[in-house]
Amino acid sequence: MRGGDGKPGRGPKRQLNAGYVVGGLIMLLTYLVAQHFAVSSPNVVITEAPRIVDDVKSPGETAVVSREVPQIVDNTKDPGETAVVSAEVPQIADNTIKAPRETENGKVVCNMEGRSDTCEVDGDVRTNGTALSVTLVPAASWPERHEWMINPYSRRFASLRKVTVTQLQDRAAAPPCTVTHDMPAVLFGVGGYAANYWHAYADILVPLFVASRRYHGEVMFLVSNIQFRPRWLVKYRAFLQGLSKYDLVDMDGDAQVRCFPRVTVGLRLDKELSIVPELVPGGRLSMPDFTGFLREAYALPRGAAASLAREPEKKPRLLLIHRGHYRRILNEPEVARAAEAAGFEAVVTELRGGGDTPEGEVEQARVVNSFDVVLGLHGAGLTNAMFLPPGGVLIQVVPYGNMEDIARAEFSEPATDMGLKYLDYSVCAEESSLMETLGPEHPAVKDPASVHRSGWDKVFELYLAKQNVRINVTRFAPTLAQALDHLRRQ
Repeated sequence: MRGGDGKPGRGPKRQLNAGYVVGGLIMLLTYLVAQHFAVSSPNVVITEAPRIVDDVKSPGETAVVSREVPQIVDNTKDPGETAVVSAEVPQIADNTIKAPRETENGKVVCNMEGRSDTCEVDGDVRTNGTALSVTLVPAASWPERHEWMINPYSRRFASLRKVTVTQLQDRAAAPPCTVTHDMPAVLFGVGGYAANYWHAYADILVPLFVASRRYHGEVMFLVSNIQFRPRWLVKYRAFLQGLSKYDLVDMDGDAQVRCFPRVTVGLRLDKELSIVPELVPGGRLSMPDFTGFLREAYALPRGAAASLAREPEKKPRLLLIHRGHYRRILNEPEVARAAEAAGFEAVVTELRGGGDTPEGEVEQARVVNSFDVVLGLHGAGLTNAMFLPPGGVLIQVVPYGNMEDIARAEFSEPATDMGLKYLDYSVCAEESSLMETLGPEHPAVKDPASVHRSGWDKVFELYLAKQNVRINVTRFAPTLAQALDHLRRQ
């Protein structure tokens, strides 16, 4: 074929060459766009050579995962050059997501809400008792340094030395480890109001159970403020040994730099003398779990209260708590006889919080566990109800003076959460010693609301520190009947 100029035709050859050029340009443009996207995309994470599944296998064989670098054809070449095989790792979007930097470096999560301040510190964690500090050491540098001051007691306004929690910016600033532990730790203080029996359990022991039970004994306790409560840790030794297999560390005198994989700083109080299951770290726990732990730690024999449905001839046992100082029941023998008349075996005894020895605490717990009902005037002694067998009854006598809200906050919901039946009996003005000591026209008798408006100091002085009661047993009889009826129906 000839062209229009009379020479042999060159059109098809030129079109073919143009096609090569255009094709090459398209391939080059495609490569450059792909390279730009791979480098600039914020979602791309380069970790390692992609994992390639080798599908060349015999029937029934498992696919082999190869970590070999795949061979990629490099199309960036001049026209006429041979394609070059490259072993370079390609810039591709790898679905194997790299762990976030905070996971590599560890993390600090602090909670400053509610009554308590706490921090969970995970990673390379280092503690120093002399400085009372907990430090998170990063594997790689952070943009900045962070610091928190944490009260290691569950009520932040209690006066204790605070713990400095620091997230270091640079690893080079970290103190070297002198002791390394492979278990987590919980750091808490034993000061505050812990000398009071109710506060000992509400502020420390229940929150400590919540913080540490998930570790099943594989946890170390770091304790501050011991010098102010030297006998406290001795008294509750059986409890502490039930939660941790290791000797505790006195942080006030510990000059070591201890390294842990995790440290919980401070104790969280979410509900008075109780547990909020949804807020338990590492899994749900409830007050029956706590009282079950007490029965185990203190070797309490009874796991169920008397059931008159099963044993109708059995007399359930009622413990009337005697108070030797203020807030006394002045007619204890008469109240005990009323309980006997209602169908109980009644015993009057004084509970002194178990004394300062572990043997005393355990022995007191076992005494209470032998009863089905605990009866007493509002006060720390009612804390012993937690040693009752499940299904038991707590009867709280509420002092005169609009004290129901306070009394119920400390014992009503906690007792119910423990699996106990809670009942209360509110003293009227005629049953209160204030009628005799202050007279019917005194504001404390005539207008309790005015006393409450004056503040807690006046409330405590008049209604808790200066009041005794003489229970009207006729008026009290229906409460005893309710307690017996509960045991009859279970």
